[in-house]
Amino acid sequence: MIAATLALSILIGVSLGLLGGGGSILTVPILSYVAGMDARDAIAASLFVVGVTSAAGLATHAREGRVMWRTGLLFGVAGMVGACGTGLVAAYIPAHVLMIAFGVTMVAAAVAMMRPERETTNPPSRGIALGKALGEGLLIGAVTGLIGVGGGFLIVPALVLFGRIPMERAVATSLLVIAMNSIAGFTGHFGHANIDWPLTLGVTGIAIVGSNIGGRLAGRIAPTLLRRVFGVLVVLVAAVVLLQEIVF
Repeated sequence: MIAATLALSILIGVSLGLLGGGGSILTVPILSYVAGMDARDAIAASLFVVGVTSAAGLATHAREGRVMWRTGLLFGVAGMVGACGTGLVAAYIPAHVLMIAFGVTMVAAAVAMMRPERETTNPPSRGIALGKALGEGLLIGAVTGLIGVGGGFLIVPALVLFGRIPMERAVATSLLVIAMNSIAGFTGHFGHANIDWPLTLGVTGIAIVGSNIGGRLAGRIAPTLLRRVFGVLVVLVAAVVLLQEIVF
């Protein structure tokens, strides 16, 4: 199972580098069902993997000048507060409940992923308003800390729809926010998680390779097609998670 876990880890990075989200949606099921980690431990390890991988992918996008630093930092700072707080609360919620919440969140992710057409309805903007950035960042951070998702599937649509930011810049900027949220969420989980560090570091290393691949491919493949295909993938994974937790 370790070999399968490491092989699948490339998808985590490709997703983050190419779409600016989706890494945790793949990481938690891979660590939980393929590697056999406890749900809480998988969520904590996922936050580390996605945080470090997003930071690595961010560097690729930054070199191309796609990152909107002010907007990303506003989202990120607010998100860190929410992520750290709910990361501490997660210790008192049954693992079974956390995984069901994760599955439901994945369905919401799929809906967001498969609705890219609206990104072209607004003219480009230099960023998102301060109040919106802080409020949405806090909410997304809370989701990140509670169930171990980096929040990219929420951040990218928020930047595109409310900030009127072009798709490629939204993807790049989301990686900054995901990295900040994930590390803050991991801090909240760290004290009560039993992390398999050799495996987690191995997954992280392979995911970083994938993030560089995804970052280089960004802009070369039609975003609409990519997001729809990814949305279908998310629905399938969500179905497996919910069936595993509710039926079996």
